[in-house]
Amino acid sequence: MANIKLGICPIGWTNDDMPDLGKENTFQQCVSEMALAGFTGCEMGGKFPKDVEELKKALSLRGLSVASAWFSSFLTTKPYEETAEAFKAHRDFLNAMGAKVIVVSEQGNSVQGQLNTPVFAGKPYNTDEQWEKVANGLNKLGELAAEKGMKVVYHHHMGTGVQTEAEIDKLMEMTDPNLVYLLYDSGHLVCSGEDHIRILKKYINRIKHVHLKDVRKELVEKVKNENLSFLDGVRMGMFTVPGDGCIDFKPIFDILKENNYEGWTMVEAEQDPAIANPLEYAMKARKYIHEVSGL
Repeated sequence: MANIKLGICPIGWTNDDMPDLGKENTFQQCVSEMALAGFTGCEMGGKFPKDVEELKKALSLRGLSVASAWFSSFLTTKPYEETAEAFKAHRDFLNAMGAKVIVVSEQGNSVQGQLNTPVFAGKPYNTDEQWEKVANGLNKLGELAAEKGMKVVYHHHMGTGVQTEAEIDKLMEMTDPNLVYLLYDSGHLVCSGEDHIRILKKYINRIKHVHLKDVRKELVEKVKNENLSFLDGVRMGMFTVPGDGCIDFKPIFDILKENNYEGWTMVEAEQDPAIANPLEYAMKARKYIHEVSGL
């Protein structure tokens, strides 16, 4: 139990993909409310200071630390060197902040940020050549992370070439298990229609970071049936915090505990903060997680 740490992502306060969502919420408010709700870690957000000392001071005042930060790779569409250079700067900043894992998601042919592309019907599929580029590139990024004693955790994501169980299986098979690990995101798996518990059990030994995201099933169906985009779904409230949607998180925590999972579990629920008050929903998630996990 002591090995499982509980954090929350700033996307509930301000959405970096759609900056009008939560534009009124400041960095100080965000991290203060994270701490107030009982969390001890966070991921990076667009409003966070980029200066290591400034950020460390602001977080330490509130008993918070940085668990990780999202990194977009473009291994399928740009020369590897471009991704590698950006990755090294990202890695070094996170290393200075004390983080142990680096969240990576391939965005070369992603539709998740396209406002008018349907997330289900418009989902991209990797060609054999793209699979090779992604797998080889991730192995190299894993080596760069290992230079600093860190791990790459790959984020399967709606609207990308690694979304389904079959695609996760292929990526895990094609990459070095000592260099490329998996980020487990409950919400993206359920949204995609996958068996999230089976995937958790299958890859528990390669999962080194967890996103705790809940789903409002009826809104996922609406997004699918009306050919809406990922961003449309977020605005509508397709995702929410644990305890507010359709996912039972008790089995998830039971599996993590039974397998002595060590690392962060991060509440992540991108929705409109004007509708879902960030502090209220953070507290709701914290209470629910305590009830089902004892954390």
